[in-house]
Amino acid sequence: MAAPKVLIVEDSRSMRELIAAAVDGVGTVETYQAASGFEALKVLPRFRFSLIITDINMPDINGLELINFVKKNPHYRATPLIIVTTEGREVDRARGLALGASEYIIKPFEPATLTEMVRRYLRGPSVSAEM
Repeated sequence: MAAPKVLIVEDSRSMRELIAAAVDGVGTVETYQAASGFEALKVLPRFRFSLIITDINMPDINGLELINFVKKNPHYRATPLIIVTTEGREVDRARGLALGASEYIIKPFEPATLTEMVRRYLRGPSVSAEM
């Protein structure tokens, strides 16, 4: 059985690596990284992702625009999406969740919190027994 695929969309290289390490803590997972919303739009048609993690503030296409696109795509409409951002205002959180995000995490965050969220969303018949 194939490992679930997770797409991480974040313009900061160090934050992408921190998020990837938290995702890898789940077990057998394939992570893919995009440094911008535009890069993510090029990667999305190539694979079937089980989970998408995105920042909001990015160059070109921001995270909210990306979420809007993803949730309108029939292949990804039901895909869980986690926002990890510095935007801590309630209005930003409400907007992200209204667009279809499953979770909203404010930076800085505890990697273990993200790992547990990823585990929860990937749990199911397609996830490796190593979890």
